[in-house]
Amino acid sequence: MTTGEAQVSAASQKMQENLAKIEQLSQRLVDALSHRRMPNPSLEGPGVDLYMSTTAALMRELSDKPAQILEAQVKYWGDAMSHYIQATHALATQGFRPPEDPGPEDKRFSNPLWTTHPYFNFVKQQYMIASRAIDEGTDALPGLADVDRKRLKYFTKQLVDMMAPTNFFATNPDALERAIETEGESLVRGLENLVHDVERNHGDLLVTLADRTAFEVGRNLATTEGKVIYRCRMFELIQYTPRTEKVYRTPLLIFPPWINKYYILDLKEQNSFIRYAVEQGFSVFVVSWKNPDASFADVGFDDYVASYLEAIAQVKQETGVAKINAIGYCIAGTTLGLTLSLMKKRGDHSINSATFFTTLTDFSDQGEFVSFLQDDFVDGLEVQCRVDGVLSSYFMSRTFSFLRSNDLIWRPAIRSYMMGEAPPAFDLLYWNGDATNLPGKMAMEYLRGLCQQNRFAEETFTLLGEDLRLADIDVPLMAIACETDHIAPWRASFRGVAQMGSKDKQFVLAESGHIAGIVNPPDKKKYGHYTSPAPIEDADDWHAAAEYHEGTWWPRWSEWLAGRSGRQVAARVPGAGGHEIVADAPGSYVRETILL
Repeated sequence: MTTGEAQVSAASQKMQENLAKIEQLSQRLVDALSHRRMPNPSLEGPGVDLYMSTTAALMRELSDKPAQILEAQVKYWGDAMSHYIQATHALATQGFRPPEDPGPEDKRFSNPLWTTHPYFNFVKQQYMIASRAIDEGTDALPGLADVDRKRLKYFTKQLVDMMAPTNFFATNPDALERAIETEGESLVRGLENLVHDVERNHGDLLVTLADRTAFEVGRNLATTEGKVIYRCRMFELIQYTPRTEKVYRTPLLIFPPWINKYYILDLKEQNSFIRYAVEQGFSVFVVSWKNPDASFADVGFDDYVASYLEAIAQVKQETGVAKINAIGYCIAGTTLGLTLSLMKKRGDHSINSATFFTTLTDFSDQGEFVSFLQDDFVDGLEVQCRVDGVLSSYFMSRTFSFLRSNDLIWRPAIRSYMMGEAPPAFDLLYWNGDATNLPGKMAMEYLRGLCQQNRFAEETFTLLGEDLRLADIDVPLMAIACETDHIAPWRASFRGVAQMGSKDKQFVLAESGHIAGIVNPPDKKKYGHYTSPAPIEDADDWHAAAEYHEGTWWPRWSEWLAGRSGRQVAARVPGAGGHEIVADAPGSYVRETILL
């Protein structure tokens, strides 16, 4: 046998082995999919009302302006056929070359073959023509209510993104090249990744975004030194070890969102907000929320606000002070606002100042969540909560991912399942995948009373026997919003702050989004921020007068808080104020994973 024949034989053997592995993995995949939970049709797509309203609008347009519908259809066919003619002419007259590619540029099509290869170029341009026609068609459809139009745009975009040629093996040059280079090995690894994800989620598919083996809470995440000084059913209270000889007298209590785990504010040492705050001389306490299981089905917003009051009382007791400063992030900021309104009603002055991170308190603009906050979806979630006792992290993760489907679903799926690549070792994406459940009762109170009915801003929201109003908030405050935040849009956040009754208000607009705009340490100097001398009344006027500052807002906040934290005293050792040490930070609640 010649050397060439031996190489071909070896290659053939490797291909055969890979094909055999694919067959075995395919059987595992079938077995894993058989364990998938019974689907809830209400959570798999929009309700019939959207189909009916859209169909009615289309029928009215066909009846009133048939020429306009025909014109749109003819334009699409004309564009598609013109490109087909250009492509065939180029092949006939220029050899193996595609016609000129007019763009627009799209990072999904970064492989040069999308431009230089006739087949891939043709597929891409036909897809872009169809995408543009669908987008223009939904824009032009008259007679739809604003909410229905937004939902129609959202769901058609999901379909358009799903059908991108990059999402299919036969029309993805990167995947084809990798499969040839590795003699099928990339397909085996990709199928292994797919099977692992389906097995890990009990038959459901959620793409793993980060290497699960690269990080461990308490080892290389959430490593700021501290002690758990209090534990109850709802939360653990962590007090951090001081890193300065003296600290400000007024302590700082951080309420993180319970939709995710608290260590988003304590990732690696280099980007830990908690470590930064400790290093600035603040006595820092953090609430680490319990990850709910079905036994928490009847836990409501009352219980979370009561937990705020309990945590505040424990910090006051440990430090021997009458007032503390507080931070609330996202939904925890919303709840901090509710708590402040409640304390105002009761004459409780325990909060000296409040900081709100990417917080919504006025939900009149539902932003990109409008598609998921209508009754068809919320009714479906309510049914699912009755079954599971909680709103499962699976549904929340899926919802958040579809808001950025190309970045959080399709691109990671291509890398993992088609290219056979391991997920990256990225701390923020690891945290993103370490989600928690929500108690069923609390989730529905939040979705109905706040997100849908906006009662805190427009009426009253009743908790613990008190009718709470946004205008009741009157403590000094600083609000941090993020410029490209798709979860808490900055103008919506601004609108809520404008309605608060505080005379001492500061508003800061950070560059980037919901997470990166907050987790933005000084050393990186990556994202800047804006402040404005304009009053906090109209978002556009405020922004028009805003001044840009390079780098993070952290030092600005630290200086602001220092001015509201009193004199400096001897550093406080965790537990020295009378609490018994329960455990070392980060505690046990943050490590709990409960999959339903």
